Amino acid sequence: MPVPWFLLSLALGRSPMVLSLERLVGPQDTARCSPGLSCHLWDGDVLCLPGSIVSAPGPVLVPTRLQTELVLRCYQETDCDLCVRVAIHLAVHGHWEEPKGEEKFGRAADPELEESRNAFLQAQVVLSFQAYPTARCVLLEVQVPAALVQPGQSVGSVVFDCFEAALGAEVRIWSYTQPRYQKELNLTQHLPDCKGLEVQDSIQSCWALPWLNVSADGDDVHLVLDVSEDQRFGLSLYWNQVQGPTKPWWHRNLTGPQTITLNHTDLFPCLCIQVWPLEPDSVRTSICPFREDPRAHRNLWRAARLQLLPPRGWRLDAPCSLPAEATLCWQAPGGGPCQSLVPPLPPANVTVNKALELPLLNVHPNLCVQVSSWEKLQLQECLWVDSLGPLKDDMLLVETRDPHNNRSLCALEPSGCTPLLSRASTRAARLGEQLLQDLQSGQCLQLWDDDLRALWACPMDKYVHQRWALVWLACLLFVAVLFLLFLFRKDQVKAATRGRAALLLYSAEDSGFERLVSALASALCQLPLRVAVDLWSRRELSAQGPLAWFHAQRRQTLQEGGVVVLLFSPGAVVLCREWLQDGASTPAPQGPHDAFAASLSCVLPDFLQGRAPGRYVGAYFDGLLHSDAVPALFRSVPVFSLPSQLPGFLGTLQEPGDPRPGLLRERARLVSQALQPALDQLLKAPGDPGDPEDGTRDGT
Repeated sequence: MPVPWFLLSLALGRSPMVLSLERLVGPQDTARCSPGLSCHLWDGDVLCLPGSIVSAPGPVLVPTRLQTELVLRCYQETDCDLCVRVAIHLAVHGHWEEPKGEEKFGRAADPELEESRNAFLQAQVVLSFQAYPTARCVLLEVQVPAALVQPGQSVGSVVFDCFEAALGAEVRIWSYTQPRYQKELNLTQHLPDCKGLEVQDSIQSCWALPWLNVSADGDDVHLVLDVSEDQRFGLSLYWNQVQGPTKPWWHRNLTGPQTITLNHTDLFPCLCIQVWPLEPDSVRTSICPFREDPRAHRNLWRAARLQLLPPRGWRLDAPCSLPAEATLCWQAPGGGPCQSLVPPLPPANVTVNKALELPLLNVHPNLCVQVSSWEKLQLQECLWVDSLGPLKDDMLLVETRDPHNNRSLCALEPSGCTPLLSRASTRAARLGEQLLQDLQSGQCLQLWDDDLRALWACPMDKYVHQRWALVWLACLLFVAVLFLLFLFRKDQVKAATRGRAALLLYSAEDSGFERLVSALASALCQLPLRVAVDLWSRRELSAQGPLAWFHAQRRQTLQEGGVVVLLFSPGAVVLCREWLQDGASTPAPQGPHDAFAASLSCVLPDFLQGRAPGRYVGAYFDGLLHSDAVPALFRSVPVFSLPSQLPGFLGTLQEPGDPRPGLLRERARLVSQALQPALDQLLKAPGDPGDPEDGTRDGT
């Protein structure tokens, strides 16, 4: 049975109080003002054009506060509409020019100044009203004797009657002057419904409103409209956006009781429902029942897309407005968190579906934009992804200046901002003097600057080359010696020439599991196998990204008749289940080297379409996973437990027709000897992740 969330009328009954409203007779809009003011309402509506803020030429009247009151506009005793009365409170903004010279000592003042002070202060005040699907703007002329007011003083208020609105609607009101001397005032209000007002006998749409029951049934949401069989009404679903106009999504004209079914993936916080009888001049009533629904907020972040626009722009696309903040950060190569930077993006809520400018002098591939909500990182996009190339091993210098133009420099490192001329045991401290010389000689790129701070990116390539030149030479000599020794082992050379290619995929859970995978890969390399694993290709991963690296390795392995080995662990099982449940809507992996998560997008189609047998092999480690924890989809290929089933595992990896079972048993013994110490160390490690209820440990 569906579980009802709430039962409400089409007109959004939120308030338990019942209000009695004042009645206004006739359709004419009116304006009145407090004593001391005179006001006039222009005939007809005007265009809503706020314009840019300009400097006040002297004292001017500006709106300081908005107040609303609900009234009824009645055409007959039982034919009324809900109406919003707006009161605009006004004050004086700006100052008169002070007298100069002898005027300060009591002499005659400037006649023009005296005349301006004896005149009237006038203002053209615009009221803008929006309630889907209507919008209006009216113009009020207000004036007050200048001699009766002082700068900053409240002078009274103007009351406008009134803006008609639908029961239960969300209305937005703005007020500003023409020309505009300050930021416009704004007010948002949710109107009550028939239940919250004593209007059942006055508003005809309240006489026979249909009832709406919103209920959840598994992954579906049901909109049940309980109306008579012959009643015809319109139903519209739309996205009610604070930033920008509303976006219609679905519209139907219906008759009689109806049940509309929505999938939970269709829910968004700004998804609203509007219903109205199909009668002349009927009132349209809107509700937005999913504002606080957790599933709607999850769907909103899944649908959000962060784009970086060349040369220094960015844009956040989403169906609804997002309660989020955006920051700039610095992403160092080799992984690790992106470190927040000094130049802040606008701290207010992020404006969606609008291109914004980054406050940068120059761009750099290590600069990224992060979007967070409630201190939780939701989206991140880096400049290098599109056009600036891979991440650079540059040092970011933060320059701070005091009011006396004294400056200090520190280098941004994972441990914090290290002063350049310090005795800390960090790379920046060791190279502090050289970095300072690079900055002074113009070798660093300035990214951002203001009166008190600046950011510089200094290349580190030459220092890395100097430091590691001898190390690289020693490594090359060592590799050459190993290669010569390898040539003397003719039987292994012959095996290596015909060895089969094997690509190992795993989920990088912790360092212990990576050591276990490294031990397995190293042991397999001693056999006639050519092994590829992301542990040995970190530089390529950083340059290409996990998904591109996996595509290239998988294509080469399969073209050469090799095999892809899926190493299942508790974390890998969780990732597989999430992909199988959520499909393509699952976000891309955030880890810079997680080839397993990146590979699922093309591994799963091979299994779903029956192309996996002969090309894939599964394996898991004794003591880390139950055999039945491997998802059933992957059991269409052989799955082995290591090291207990090493002979069968190696037999599957070897070339077809590879002889000598005795040699196979000897190889299995050697691999087991290399693998067992790393496995024992992982099983004995404290805090080893595993949940027996999920089948991620078998207790052996």
